Amino acid sequence: MNDRVMKSYRFREEREADWRALDQIVTRAERRGVKRLSDEDMLALPRLYRQAVSSLSMARSISLDQNLLAYLETLCARAYFFVYGTRASMGERIAQFFRRDWPEAVSRAALPTLLSAICLIGGAVLAFFLTLQDPEWFWTFNAGGDSRNPDASYAYLRSTLYTEDTNIADMLGAFAAQLFSHNSTIAVMAFALGFCLGIPTAVLLVYNGVSIGSFFAVFWAKGLGAEMTGWLFIHGVTELFAIILAGAAGFMIGGAVAFPGRRTRMQSLRETGNHAALVIMGAVLMLFVAALIEGFGRQLINSDTTRYVIALSSLAFWLVYFYWPRRQKPGAG
Repeated sequence: MNDRVMKSYRFREEREADWRALDQIVTRAERRGVKRLSDEDMLALPRLYRQAVSSLSMARSISLDQNLLAYLETLCARAYFFVYGTRASMGERIAQFFRRDWPEAVSRAALPTLLSAICLIGGAVLAFFLTLQDPEWFWTFNAGGDSRNPDASYAYLRSTLYTEDTNIADMLGAFAAQLFSHNSTIAVMAFALGFCLGIPTAVLLVYNGVSIGSFFAVFWAKGLGAEMTGWLFIHGVTELFAIILAGAAGFMIGGAVAFPGRRTRMQSLRETGNHAALVIMGAVLMLFVAALIEGFGRQLINSDTTRYVIALSSLAFWLVYFYWPRRQKPGAG
């Protein structure tokens, strides 16, 4: 009998702190509702519940005193409701995605994002200077058929940057849908091609970069650099950022395949894939926003100043949204 009491005492002493912590969380949930629990409590709740269930199972197997068994049974029953009895609504899941999941996934992917940006921007800068030096490079980077080329006049190029209302009446919606379809295809390809060690992703990013850079050089050479910048970046900040993030997601997948560490490649892909999926999902949403801005805003707004204000505001918004420090969850990072 004394041995059983001593065993029960030791068993309780080793685990009681966790039981009390679970009891306190459950009590707060019962009084104020589970939605009022802090992030720390929400993370700790399932872990502490599993520990309590394990303790209850052990207590039964070694025949500990009935008071302890009754306490653990009651505690586990109370906690069970809050762990399994409630499920987040669709609205709550969407809010959680935008409030925390997506921006955290992007901020944690800083290195792949930087690599993706280097590929896209590097390709654009290279093509820009090559085309400025020799306009024939434009035809190397772009297929024929586009009238915005080195042979176009200043007046024509300028006319493509500003649109009269009479010319766009019923075309904007279809234009926006077409742009979203095109850009989202590029983004998904940049992500999917990451499985090939990220090499095709890098090629696709550089290809898009040289196309942008060569077009920019055409306008710059005709003295329309400032106007072209406003025209491009009113939507381009969001669009190019989204493509960079899609490329980053592809590089994450490529890195998981190439450098799995101590994990198997399948384990590495599974873990990294969940993270990368959040990034690419958000990138596609960004492209939808960019298509609306490009299809409507860029065509309707002919003021260079307004275009610059929108572009800079977009850049500030995305940088703050993704990279402004957030309170870390316990055990994160």
